[in-house]
Amino acid sequence: MTNKQRYKILCSERQDIPLFMQAWWLDAACVEGEWNVLLYDDNGKIVGALPYHVRKSYGFKQIGQPPQTQYNGIWIDYPANQKVHKRYSFEKKVMDSLIAQLESLKVAYYSQNFHYSFKNWQPFYWKNYRQTTRYTYRIKDLTDIDAVFESFDYSKQKHIKKQDALQIDYSVNAQSFYLFHKKCLEHTQSAIEYSQKLFLSIYNEAIIRKQGEIIALKDDKDQLHAALFVVWDKSSAYALITAINPLFRNDGSSTKMFFEAVKFVSDKTQVFDFEGSMIEGVAQSFQQFGTEQTPYFTISKSYSKLYSFLRKIKNAAGR
Repeated sequence: MTNKQRYKILCSERQDIPLFMQAWWLDAACVEGEWNVLLYDDNGKIVGALPYHVRKSYGFKQIGQPPQTQYNGIWIDYPANQKVHKRYSFEKKVMDSLIAQLESLKVAYYSQNFHYSFKNWQPFYWKNYRQTTRYTYRIKDLTDIDAVFESFDYSKQKHIKKQDALQIDYSVNAQSFYLFHKKCLEHTQSAIEYSQKLFLSIYNEAIIRKQGEIIALKDDKDQLHAALFVVWDKSSAYALITAINPLFRNDGSSTKMFFEAVKFVSDKTQVFDFEGSMIEGVAQSFQQFGTEQTPYFTISKSYSKLYSFLRKIKNAAGR
């Protein structure tokens, strides 16, 4: 049995493996590439896993984030009632094995965003990997929607009340959503960064599992103001793709859309994750939803001097 086959069985048995690390998600998100997984066994039981997405750049193989996938990295199954010092040594043992397997793949470059539950990247540091801290923003308790609303900044509350006449629409299909997002970006002279094939792959799998929904807002003229594709597991919902009509960018409709999404998933999961941003204005907007700033790690390493050189040239040209 291959590692991928074993991991698929594990995912079918374990609900604590985060959404973006689930085998079905990786199948859907890597429809235009490939994915595999490294495993660490303890007496025949999988206690550590590192799923990864392989792609090519400049003709070199590299490991990076699957498209539309916020986090992956390492999952560890910790023994129950483990003392703190035992936990650290256990983590090191698991990670040392997975890192050794990772380096045996002979790729040119590695970079993954680790789930925010992953706290100890020190074993990677000891192996000369680099780490960048990024931030997402989360509403951590969805049980009381009135309390959630009260935690919003006054400006957000005002936007929601102002757009009370907008109609919630759950009938927008995947193709219409994709075309709407593409058109919104074209208005700002930006290109859409994911294919319709990819979106349909993720959408269809999420809908089949009742773990995804398109939430849209329309006015009385049937004009779309904003739409959001939200996905979730039992632990958290994620604002995966947001599309905002540039004609209504500043009218508060996007705020109402997020609030409607929060209400929609409140009986399905525990947390709402805005998926964060390192862009100052976006981060400040997410903070006004009463969110908690949550750090997560991007861990990377270049194994090829030539590849590093080509990356530097490309980055310099893009400035």
